[in-house]
Amino acid sequence: MSEGTPSSKHPSDRHHLGGSRSLGFGVLSVSDTHTEEDDPSGQLARRLLEGGSHKVRHYALVANSVADVREKLEPWLADPVVEAVLTVGGTGVSSRDLTVNALETMGGRKLEGFGEIYRSLSFAEVGPLAMISRAALFVLHQKPVFALPGSERAVRTALEKLILPASIHLVEELER
Repeated sequence: MSEGTPSSKHPSDRHHLGGSRSLGFGVLSVSDTHTEEDDPSGQLARRLLEGGSHKVRHYALVANSVADVREKLEPWLADPVVEAVLTVGGTGVSSRDLTVNALETMGGRKLEGFGEIYRSLSFAEVGPLAMISRAALFVLHQKPVFALPGSERAVRTALEKLILPASIHLVEELER
């Protein structure tokens, strides 16, 4: 088929959403109440990524603090084996939910579509409380950084419906 010729396939087929490439991820849980040994959402994120044939290159849990989030993420983003990062927790509206604040100070850009679609999916599951999530996607050091809410349901929804299907394509676009 020549360029410009309409395809009979679904529009997303033009941009592969899956593929066989394995990405290297960092998973950072942000919590004042859990530990690395007791982190169900962080552990779920790791299992889902590995089940999707990706590798978790770094995992840690830090307190809900702008400084702690930045201190942990900056070396990960400089590490060439890390191609994408998930943060889990700290995306609500309370005064202790600081993950998004930390990411905003790191000098990248925010991609609005992820948060909008995530909240739409979440609305179907939890109703109007979905609007208080600050789930977001940032590009930092030309790598995607997904800020996910801390519940297991939120992690599963984001990974299964958005991140796993689109992350390879997103990373490849950022590498261009």
